Amino acid sequence: MTTDALTALLAKVIMHWSVAPDRFLLGDRRWSPRWRFQPTERVEDAHRLLDRAAPQEYSMERAQDGRFRAKVRIAGVTGEACESSQARAIAFAVARAIGLEPEATPPPKTGVERQ
Repeated sequence: MTTDALTALLAKVIMHWSVAPDRFLLGDRRWSPRWRFQPTERVEDAHRLLDRAAPQEYSMERAQDGRFRAKVRIAGVTGEACESSQARAIAFAVARAIGLEPEATPPPKTGVERQ
């Protein structure tokens, strides 16, 4: 799933917004351009998503390698993610807790695939 598709699904399912090609319809005749809500890129938007998801449990830690590890429990289902950015870790953990599988980080190049 692409980041754009994931953002649209999170906006629809968690934020309860309608999704249009270039904007989110917020209700009460209000809308916002799609570029303004980027929970996988902006930590402010990721926290906004997390607040709206109202998790029963949430934890965040930074691993020794510098990556962020997020764990979220929503409606009894736990979602976890370990990513290079805090925003991405939060958004991916929320997505997994509601049954979505965000795009996976590609495995490192090993040179084996070159034949």
